[in-house]
Amino acid sequence: MSVIVCYGDSNTHGTAPIETLGVMSRHAHQDRWPNVLAASLTSSHEIISEGLPGRTTVHDDVIEGGMRNGLTVLPAILQSHKPIDLLVIMLGTNDLKPAFGVGSFEIARSVERLVRAARLEDAHKQELIVAPVPVVETGVLAQVFAGAEQRQQTLSADLAKSAERLGCAFWDAGAYTQVSMVDGVHWDRTAHHDVGRAIATKISMLIQP
Repeated sequence: MSVIVCYGDSNTHGTAPIETLGVMSRHAHQDRWPNVLAASLTSSHEIISEGLPGRTTVHDDVIEGGMRNGLTVLPAILQSHKPIDLLVIMLGTNDLKPAFGVGSFEIARSVERLVRAARLEDAHKQELIVAPVPVVETGVLAQVFAGAEQRQQTLSADLAKSAERLGCAFWDAGAYTQVSMVDGVHWDRTAHHDVGRAIATKISMLIQP
């Protein structure tokens, strides 16, 4: 049985679109994209969902607190689940917050750093970099992500170039769905199912039964 680790943020966690700041809910187990992925694969795989709301690529978040720095906790996660056949990384959305002051190129380079750090752990065979669905500045998270639409303009292209440099696979989630207009960041139930089914096709090409 192949082991697939999905390493991401609130959309991997299954956080539902937020209507009131500070009040969060989570989609049902079967409506989160990693579990839709598991149900969509034609052969048996162990899908491990490692999604944390607010997770960044390499930044400490002094506002949200907690272990939000994806680089800091990645080694422990890899060692906890090894041997891993495929590491799926979908991060970068939270890096778009104005507090971090970075744009698409810097986010892509940060994802490269994650991949290189992961390889040092010798815990997995291959990686799939996923470009997150573009943010829209609307709803209660509009100020939290102020300026994100401008800073993310070349993110998918920059991540594709990073994947090419690293020799790993790439997939663009934004080609298959959109964020909810409720908060401009999170996905509704339909989006999770769209992404889960679509990425299953990509992963099936990467991991042969």
